[in-house]
Amino acid sequence: MNRKTAVWLLIPAFFGVLVFTFFPLIEIAIPTFQSKAGFFALYTQFLKSSYNWTVIGRTFLIAVLTVIIVLILGLPISLWIGRQKKTVRQVLNLLILFPMLTNAVVRNFAWIIILGRDGIINKLLLSLHLIKAPLNILYTDTSIIIGSVYLFLPIMINTLIGSVAELNIEIEEAAAVLGSSPWHTLFKVIIPQLATSILTGCILVFAGTMTAYTTPQILGGNRHLVMATLIYQQAMTLGNWQNASVIALILIVISALSMWLMKRLSYRLDRRMTNA
Repeated sequence: MNRKTAVWLLIPAFFGVLVFTFFPLIEIAIPTFQSKAGFFALYTQFLKSSYNWTVIGRTFLIAVLTVIIVLILGLPISLWIGRQKKTVRQVLNLLILFPMLTNAVVRNFAWIIILGRDGIINKLLLSLHLIKAPLNILYTDTSIIIGSVYLFLPIMINTLIGSVAELNIEIEEAAAVLGSSPWHTLFKVIIPQLATSILTGCILVFAGTMTAYTTPQILGGNRHLVMATLIYQQAMTLGNWQNASVIALILIVISALSMWLMKRLSYRLDRRMTNA
């Protein structure tokens, strides 16, 4: 295929991205600068509010904690699955991805039954006499994190399994022969080889958690808003589409900057591994 043909084939995709991605963003951005008080008045007004900073901080903290928990849970599971035979690995991978075929709303409502005051967890703890009264787990930041971990754990595992399956087992055997402990081998031999895949999974989980709406709305309620649910509140409840657009653009900027930093880190780690 010559260069001219390739360019002509890319033109439809280019216009598709332009129309369906950049054009809506431009349509959202334009009203945010049309304020009588000034060009950036709406952004300044939003950022002056301590409550809005609380929402931004909560959103970012939930995303970071979700990434950490998902990585801690996903890494050992992916290491175990990646070392299985190909047929077994495919079956296990299918079982992990199977919950993703169910609608997120249905899965989150299942967590209401589990985390509620009369839910499975509270009943179990009460029956074991570990608590004297039901815990308030539902409609808290904790419940949002639990739902987010459940939602994005399959993504992290699926991202890591392929890289784990390609690891050279002889390197780990050589490390063991030289006296390396299992933990030392994990942190000094295995994880450095998986650094790029780990950061890729972290980017996917972080971006998904930062922009998620269904899980925070169902499990967090109106008392624990994140930026996505705040956008919905401003637009659909209060009818303030300008403020909703401001929040949406700020969310996009924060997510884009965070993912750019993680990609830069991934690029540097990849270069270090190549030069090692």
